[in-house]
Parts: sequence; C-alpha cells; structure tokens
Amino acid sequence: MASIKIKNITKIYPGDVLAVDDCSLDIPDKEFVILVGPSGCGKSTMLRMIAGLEEITKGELYIGDRMVNDVPPKNRDIAMVFQNYALYPHMSVYKNMAFALKLKKTPKAEIDRRVREAAKILDIEHLLSRKPKALSGGQRQRVALGRAMVRNPAVFLLDEPLSNLDAKLRTSMRTELIKLHKKLETTFVYVTHDQTEAMTMGDRIVVMNHAVVQQVDTPQNLYDFPCNMFVAGFIGSPQMNFLDAVLKTDGKGYFLEVGADKLYLPAEKVKDIIKGYVDKPVKLGIRPEDIYDDEVFRAANPDSVIDTYVEVSELMGSEVYLYLTYSDITMTARVAPTTKSRTGDNIKVAFDMKNVHLFDTETELAILN
Repeated sequence: MASIKIKNITKIYPGDVLAVDDCSLDIPDKEFVILVGPSGCGKSTMLRMIAGLEEITKGELYIGDRMVNDVPPKNRDIAMVFQNYALYPHMSVYKNMAFALKLKKTPKAEIDRRVREAAKILDIEHLLSRKPKALSGGQRQRVALGRAMVRNPAVFLLDEPLSNLDAKLRTSMRTELIKLHKKLETTFVYVTHDQTEAMTMGDRIVVMNHAVVQQVDTPQNLYDFPCNMFVAGFIGSPQMNFLDAVLKTDGKGYFLEVGADKLYLPAEKVKDIIKGYVDKPVKLGIRPEDIYDDEVFRAANPDSVIDTYVEVSELMGSEVYLYLTYSDITMTARVAPTTKSRTGDNIKVAFDMKNVHLFDTETELAILN
C-alpha cells in the first residue's frame, strides 16, 4: 500500500495558464481523500499529475517513499477510474477486466481468480459475458471499478466517477464505494465538484479554488470551522448566508449591527480576536439551519430577532426551505416541516448566535467560527 506526498506542486499549461499553484498535501496510506471545488479549480489536473498523465511543472510527487515525477503511469502502481468509464466496447466485461493483467503476461489462472474475485465483491458475476453496451450506467461503473481492482493497485484515483449516473444510483454507488474502500484498505483519491459526495464519503476533504488548496480537514471540521468565505459558502447545502454587518459594543456586550437591527453575540462567543474589529465592517455568516421561525426559539433569543419576508416556501419532505428577504439581502432558512410560514408572509426569525461565523471583509478569512 502507499501514502502520497505532494510537495509544492505547480502546473502551468502553454500560454501561462496556471492550473495548480504551489500545492502541498500529505495523504496517508489507506486514507479516502476527496478533492473538491468548482469547475476549473485544478482538482482534476492534480489527480492527473498523481497518475502521471500530466507533467509536473514544479515541485515533487512521492508515492510511498519513491519520487515519481519522471516515472511513467504504468510503473506507479496506481489505477484510475474515469468519468466516462473508458470501457472497450468490443470486449466482454470479463475481457475488459482482464485486459491489463493480460498485457502484464499474468498467468491465466491468476487472471481468472482475480477477475472473479473482483466481480463477486462488486456483484457483477452475472454480467461477465456481456458487452458494455448491454449494461446500465451503474453496471458500467462497477466494471470500471473492477478493472481497476484486479490490478491490486497501491492507490485508486477516481475522477468524477458518479457524475454520469442518475441521483438515486449516485446515492447507492456512494455507499458501495465507501464499503469497497473499507474492504480493500487501499488509498483512495477521489475528485468531485459535488460537495454532498465529498461530505458523505471522505476521511478528509481538500477544498480547491483558483488553482490553490484552500483548506484540508475532516468533513465536520470544514463545516464547523471554515478558514475563509469560499470554503464556508462551498461546503453545505443550501449554502451559508452572508450578511454585511458592523461589529459594535455597548454596556450590554458585543453585537453586530445588521441594517437597523442589533444581533448580540453570546458572552462565550466573544474572543479576543474580534475586539480589534470593533466599529469595523465584517461579513456575518449563518447557516440555513441556524435561522429559526418558531416562537419558542424566538422567545428564548430576543437579542437576535429580525423581520423578514418569505419570497418562497419550499417543502422538501423532512424540512422546509424558506427563501427570505431582509432589506435588500436574500437568505435561506432551513426549518421544521411543521412551520406555519408560507410564501408571501412577513415573519420574524431568530439567529442562533452561538453558531454564527465572522469574516474579514477584505481578506475574506475567518475571524470567528
């Protein structure tokens, strides 16, 4: 098995196009790491450099203890699963899975054992004689995984492997991939632009934007302690609400002046760092689930109540999304399905100030989480 060490890697394409900018990352052996970010952020380029499909402009890449900058892909002990599966249409599932082993001149009996073992794990034994065109998207995805598995690679690289599947199948395949990782005990590096996939699958998540690694942490820590506004807005669905505010203080304590309202911070939330921001503009971040429209919460939190208008009320089954306007700000609240708030209502909502985030307006870095 193998760890991956990425040291100050940069990738510049012709025309001075910067795809990855001085990124460093340590991936321990057997970890499931997700590279996530918007299209064009550099995550697929990073994966392709690990695979050896892209040359590294600057920096060093280690798989295990070996520097592999100049090692061809076939000698890196990695297997890659692509978005489009890349199956050979004229070959049966069995031959697709056996192909790489055949090229390596692996004995026939060993090929047969490995193919059937992988097929059993992936529940595709009954498909071995079929051609790819006779398979569903989910079945093709399993075949692509099986073809990678038979090689017993030290590292699995997966580039948006579920993006061609429908929503229901994606959910079930996410579970299958988590189980597969546990079973194989191999290092997985997985690229996606879907933050739900990232949050549910990874041991750690690498958030990228504009060719730079923004933050690396566990899913829960990224959600609770984002290092900047980009991470805060990217991780979480619906995304975090951002409001312009000014930090102030009076005899009662520290508060955020938002529009004509004062939202007081609880004493335990006041840290020394925020004292330097008094009378300065800041960005207030609050997640949709920390905005409440029920009377009990409002009564218990009178220092964080504001008046809003419900533009749209959207029933999601187990919860309701309220799309609110406050002054000229739009916000999303995620409330209980028992809510009485409806489209067109003027309602009062209260913020859970224990869970607010504050960001520097210029650097967009987190001041308070």
